[in-house]
Amino acid sequence: MVKRNIMAALGNFDGVHRGHQYLLQKTADFARDHNAAPGVVLFEPHPRRYFRPGDPPFLLTLPAKRDELLREAGAEEIFTLVFDKALAAMTPEDFVNGVLNEKLGLAGVVTGADFRFGQGRAGDGDALKTLGEAAGLKVRLVDTLAENPDTEKYGSSAVRAALREGEVDKAAEMLGREWSVRGVVAEGRKVGRTIGFPTANLTLGELIEPRKGVYVTRTSVDGETYGSVSNFGRRPTVGDTAPLLETFFFDFDGDLYGREIEVAFVEFLRDEQKFDGLEALKAQIAEDCLRARARLG
Repeated sequence: MVKRNIMAALGNFDGVHRGHQYLLQKTADFARDHNAAPGVVLFEPHPRRYFRPGDPPFLLTLPAKRDELLREAGAEEIFTLVFDKALAAMTPEDFVNGVLNEKLGLAGVVTGADFRFGQGRAGDGDALKTLGEAAGLKVRLVDTLAENPDTEKYGSSAVRAALREGEVDKAAEMLGREWSVRGVVAEGRKVGRTIGFPTANLTLGELIEPRKGVYVTRTSVDGETYGSVSNFGRRPTVGDTAPLLETFFFDFDGDLYGREIEVAFVEFLRDEQKFDGLEALKAQIAEDCLRARARLG
């Protein structure tokens, strides 16, 4: 066993919202008090995906973006545990002794007071504290609501609910930043190009699907950010069925196929609708662009 002088926060950290950020701040404080480095222990895939494989996509952040946000929030080390049959079947004792202490060699752990772990979610915060301290781990339980009542509204489930309603401003308030989608631009049917609005197209994969419709967005590529307008949906006017995120950049000229972009959602403009042909669609997109430019200033 290799001992590491690391105090690690435990959790799933999907979205790295302001509640998570508060926990990471407390982890950094705890680590500093013990001359240790702050870290994170998380699970991949998300336990919900393991236990409910038939659920539709629900993630707020894909792993690469999540880890980037965790590092920005202060995590110096990230330990990713594979959530599989063996881990799901572990007793709380085996998880603390075999994983946190022996495998990872942590100096201590920090988690929310409502954290549950072990087979059948048998372990709670008190069990973690008892088992951890018996194994030589320093343990801090953070009662987020008691310490910082403002974080009551900051939860991954609440962010997901806001996105499903198109309330991207509400989601941004909980996340501490605009919700965004990152991916590599795929070649589409090029319908937008024929009406003067070429789009960069992304599929969302395991990310949650927001409310279908048109959004004011900001899109980044190669370190530059452009105002944009995006449609997420099935494009009923042109007969598509698979959900797609299409983004039209303002004041940009260039080929985006195969390049990575990140689309940040600023405001919901309108629901997706079917038009009586491409000319009507073109007129509506022009109006959407005017409204988006006005919103972005």
